Amino acid sequence: MQEVPSTVDTAALLARLRGWARELGFSQIAVADVDLSSAEPGLQAWLDAGHHGRMHYMASHGLKRARPAELVPGTLRVITARMDYLPQGTEPGWQAVEWAGLATPGQAQISVYARGRDYHKVLRQRLQKLADRLQGEVGPRGYRVFTDSAPVLEVELASRSGLGWRGKHTLTLHRDAGSMFFLGEIFIDLDLPLTEAVSAHCGECRACIDVCPTAAITAPYRIDARRCISYLTIEHDGAIPQELRPLIGNRVYGCDDCQLACPWNKFAQPAVLADFDMRPGMAGAPIAELLAWDETEFLRRTEGSAIRRIGFARWRRNLAVAAGNALRARDDVALRVALLRAGEGADDLVAEHIAWALSAPNEPGALSSRPLSVGAIE
Repeated sequence: MQEVPSTVDTAALLARLRGWARELGFSQIAVADVDLSSAEPGLQAWLDAGHHGRMHYMASHGLKRARPAELVPGTLRVITARMDYLPQGTEPGWQAVEWAGLATPGQAQISVYARGRDYHKVLRQRLQKLADRLQGEVGPRGYRVFTDSAPVLEVELASRSGLGWRGKHTLTLHRDAGSMFFLGEIFIDLDLPLTEAVSAHCGECRACIDVCPTAAITAPYRIDARRCISYLTIEHDGAIPQELRPLIGNRVYGCDDCQLACPWNKFAQPAVLADFDMRPGMAGAPIAELLAWDETEFLRRTEGSAIRRIGFARWRRNLAVAAGNALRARDDVALRVALLRAGEGADDLVAEHIAWALSAPNEPGALSSRPLSVGAIE
């Protein structure tokens, strides 16, 4: 570990760091301490309850997530960053468009964050450039950059450094930007001045809790991943529990409901970067059309996208569930034909979900997608 030269004004350095970050497309930069010991009991209780589901890496890392200096020895500070991701040109009232999509059974709904370029790549590359710029100013440092890619308590670090506060849905919230942003970090052996945390402003509002289609938000600030649609459609690699399938509606990758219902997201900001602009076919595409993709087409269409990492089988599994729910709402011969064709040569996992979809009764009201009235904002 190297000492900061005594001639370096760290407060002025942080101001310059923020300026460089804005040039790179970041919305905000802050600095957190490495002592997260007070977060360890909550993390351990969540793991002990099994709320991480089949994300076994979370249990294997254990409390290392709350110990930055163990993950990267020598770390003195964590530079936290956020980057808005709503596509450029997004208009006020965008939530109504998303609710309308969720209420259209034959249309595949993909989480807003995943409609453009893979955020892991975008943030990691730009965090690296920021670290390089910083080293050019103060000399070589020990550091590592992260964005949802290692055992890091990202929301905890973001909250402690003042990027926002933890909402009841467990995401970071900002008064002027809602929650529609990505987080990233630079672990560094540089004693930068700490930035102050901000107060929480959720008040009595429980819109995110009430709107969750599967009741995955079991209490304020607590999520059971095993019921979360984002987990089920992305992280979970097995069969989706049958009792949860009707509640998934037409969500084929991720779920935005808790964010759509949050009143703070009326302040969500469009991205500075074009990387997060929507790719063709990533919003409003018919489920039957997506079912017609073969694996080559899937790989071509999802190149450079976060969606690719779930693989073709999970993608088709998710589409089959959405198709079954669409058939519950309204019978559709074309959709049934698409399911039958997709079932030809499918592996056991996909075939079982397709069989479930084709056997779904034609009953209305399968989709669970509704905006709720929300409490007042403090």
